[in-house]
Amino acid sequence: MSGAGELDATEQLRDRLRANLAGFEAREAGGGDLRRAAVAVAIVEGPGGRACFVITERASTLRNHAGQYALPGGRIDDGETPEQAALRELHEEVGLHLAPEAVIGRLDDFATRSGFAMTPVVTWGGRAADLVANPSEVADARAIPLDVLERPGVPTLKRIPESDRPVIEIDLGDDDPVWAPAAAILYQLREVGLHGRDTRVAHFEQPLFAWK
Repeated sequence: MSGAGELDATEQLRDRLRANLAGFEAREAGGGDLRRAAVAVAIVEGPGGRACFVITERASTLRNHAGQYALPGGRIDDGETPEQAALRELHEEVGLHLAPEAVIGRLDDFATRSGFAMTPVVTWGGRAADLVANPSEVADARAIPLDVLERPGVPTLKRIPESDRPVIEIDLGDDDPVWAPAAAILYQLREVGLHGRDTRVAHFEQPLFAWK
């Protein structure tokens, strides 16, 4: 049994997420100069049956955004849909192989400071115990309980002099923050997927170190 306030990886939670995402009209990012990418917002079963989302720490050897927390993902190849790309990247980065039926919806595209239009694809299935980080791309793969997103004070918004938009941050519980774009996407997952709210996140800013 899980404790009060915890979210278990049950069919009821899956169906709730699927229904709320189906009723949400995800927006595509404009701008023909943006490169297309997809990320997997992967909900897996963690210890004790808790529903968790997968977050990675990018390998220090990567050319772009080394060492940053991110959702599994990457560029969309020619001929791929965002769903196909997200499932492929999920398998390549953390060893989680899911069928197309595992996709339960999309969230809004997020235009990054580094020039990508990132499409978040929400998936359901797999176990945290099955995650295996690909060392060429991922330093660590973690399954974070979904109910972390429901904690008081989540998300945190900060101001920087370089932008008139708030920087969004989510604390994973060990004083180890995740920033936008991952933080914006996870916040929208909570708002839309868990609560059925028509919440948008395109206005959130990324920290300065992610502007390259």
